[in-house]
Amino acid sequence: MADSFAGQHVVITGGDGALGQAVVRALRDAGATCHLPLFGPAAPPAAAGVAAAPGIDLSDEGAVTAYYAALPPITASIHLAGGFASRAFVDTTRADLEAQLTMNFITAFLCCREAVRAMRKGGGGRIVNVAARVVELPTAGMTAYVVAKSAVAALTRAVADEVRNDGILVNAVLPSIIDTPANRKAMPNADVARWPRPEDVARTIRWLASAENTLTSGALVPVYGRS
Repeated sequence: MADSFAGQHVVITGGDGALGQAVVRALRDAGATCHLPLFGPAAPPAAAGVAAAPGIDLSDEGAVTAYYAALPPITASIHLAGGFASRAFVDTTRADLEAQLTMNFITAFLCCREAVRAMRKGGGGRIVNVAARVVELPTAGMTAYVVAKSAVAALTRAVADEVRNDGILVNAVLPSIIDTPANRKAMPNADVARWPRPEDVARTIRWLASAENTLTSGALVPVYGRS
């Protein structure tokens, strides 16, 4: 798939995270110009094929609308932005739930909507969301997170059906715990060899976001590794 994205513009939210950086590398290596709307105040180091825009709150409807409206025509929009929190169900507050919905679902909803608007003008494209394995195998102590990622999965399927005649394919990946420095630090006794690596998940995302994917839409693709 070398140069399969040559001349194409792709949005990647959460592009400064461990998985995001792997996805950016995969898309840049395939020739894409990657547009990174980042929440933090500082952009990453400048690099060829990367256009970072710091200070964008992806849960702010006006900010997301303005960001996408200012982009050149895009062929793919990949939504990795999100967050995780764990707490026993009986201790989970409404604020906890709303925080998870905002970080994981609202950001994906707004970016999907604006990506569809942009892609309809351009004649089609690809959207990839990130849900989680817990959508299919819920885990105790993660109810708010499970609910938020399940909403992302439902969004993916609903949007895929609505845009099926627009040349837009919409899918989501369902990773388990990804092998990142932060997860290794948090779980020092885990068998990390069973975790999927960011670059492996990135390869799946790259294919789903590419023109090589001509049929798959509305799918929730497992990227579990051996975990």
